[in-house]
Amino acid sequence: MDILTVDDADPDERRPAGPLYVPVRLGSAGGQQLRFVRTPLGVRSAVGFTSAARLHAVLGAGQCWIRLAEPALRALAAPLGVTTLTLDPQLMAPAPSGARRTPAAHPCARRSAPPEPLPAAPEPEPVPALAPVHRAARLTAVPALVDHRGGFPV
Repeated sequence: MDILTVDDADPDERRPAGPLYVPVRLGSAGGQQLRFVRTPLGVRSAVGFTSAARLHAVLGAGQCWIRLAEPALRALAAPLGVTTLTLDPQLMAPAPSGARRTPAAHPCARRSAPPEPLPAAPEPEPVPALAPVHRAARLTAVPALVDHRGGFPV
């Protein structure tokens, strides 16, 4: 029986990375949502770190995280169309700041103040009386062209 060492492992072979530190953000419903990144080619990718120190070095000390195994992370990302996983990225673009430079044209309805009440609708104008409708003369019964036996009258 052959004994395999670390040097014998194939670097291209896919193997579990173990529990990962996965960055999350606060969702609109109060829960936590996975944070995704984009690769240099612009493809969305799930991201995981092998240590909290690596996560904080790249994303900052204030970044929230959860522990997930690689298969669980892939299973959560797959329904969203994310099929790639980036482990321990070295450089990421900074998160957008909370302050906006220009106000949004249409603020989000959930976050904006309640709308001002609409002004009262003007009173409707009275509708003029309609002219009387002349009924057509009553139709009289037309004598049957067919007698009760189904034949034509003579």
